[in-house]
Amino acid sequence: MSPAVAETASPDVTVVGPPTSVRSMLAIGTTASVAVTEAGRADEALAMLALELRALDEACSRFRPDSELRQLEANGGGQPVAVTPLLFEVIDVACRVARQTAGIVDPTVGSALIELGYDRDFTEIDPTRDEDTFVPRPAPGWWRIGMDPEAGTVTVPAGVHIDLGATAKAFAADRAAARLAEALGCGVLINLGGDVAVAGPVPPGGWAVGIASECTTDAALMDQVVTIVDGGLATSGTTARTWRRNGRRVHHIVDPWTGEAAAPVWSLVSVAAPSCVEANAWSTAAVVWGLDAPGNLDSWDVHARLVGAGGAVTTCGLWPVDGPTHRFGDDNHEKGAVH
Repeated sequence: MSPAVAETASPDVTVVGPPTSVRSMLAIGTTASVAVTEAGRADEALAMLALELRALDEACSRFRPDSELRQLEANGGGQPVAVTPLLFEVIDVACRVARQTAGIVDPTVGSALIELGYDRDFTEIDPTRDEDTFVPRPAPGWWRIGMDPEAGTVTVPAGVHIDLGATAKAFAADRAAARLAEALGCGVLINLGGDVAVAGPVPPGGWAVGIASECTTDAALMDQVVTIVDGGLATSGTTARTWRRNGRRVHHIVDPWTGEAAAPVWSLVSVAAPSCVEANAWSTAAVVWGLDAPGNLDSWDVHARLVGAGGAVTTCGLWPVDGPTHRFGDDNHEKGAVH
């Protein structure tokens, strides 16, 4: 019997496996899915994932005025503020990603996104409305965020707005997969809008993940299946979340040096890495790098699949050119790891 395709959390990544072991829900602005190797634990896994994502939203949301992140910006004014361990860790991870990518994935792009029109939950944005008010706002720079691990404080200069969208979701996938696998004693796959992480025992043959060349949830259009046995996989793109600004279509991945939406050289970039955070860092950076992405990814031994705006596919590292010919996790290189 052919495998069933589970409800997916992203328009371009689909988990392939028995439907009885997969559960999905709407959370943090996307579809969140969890798959387990023991079908009888699926409902419990979904409930645990809901708690994980609620904590993340309360701490890190850019759109909730009552989130801890928004309160940090409102009350800090350049002074150290004590934060919860969760928020501290997510900001710390975001700054480490920025350092690793030489500032290409920068958490201080909040003002640029607001100016670009991404100033509310995406479901509340009218994609057809056009406003001629956009003035690019380059990112102030991640290095302006002060982190004191001993005191547990974060310092955000006045006027600097943090956006954790490029890392918090991937962080949540890694954290939830590890926590659920330990608590449930079985294998777990988490898929948060294309950010995939696995932990614990793997199903026979590994976790099969379908990859498409366009934003779709149609299983028939999944033109490749790869398997992962540990770590994570992330996909970033320029076609799923778009709206209009100054007479042109823009998207949510910003070049921090210019404050503009990155040039849509790549419609989708998928990366497999030792963690979902690392995979997301490189997939996001690749979109910003544009034509330089394949060379930069190869220099870091990153396994990636890049779909050009015209549909042409480029692969890097051990990503198979076509067909389900590689099992990620057995031999991921560490060179591209985020430390």
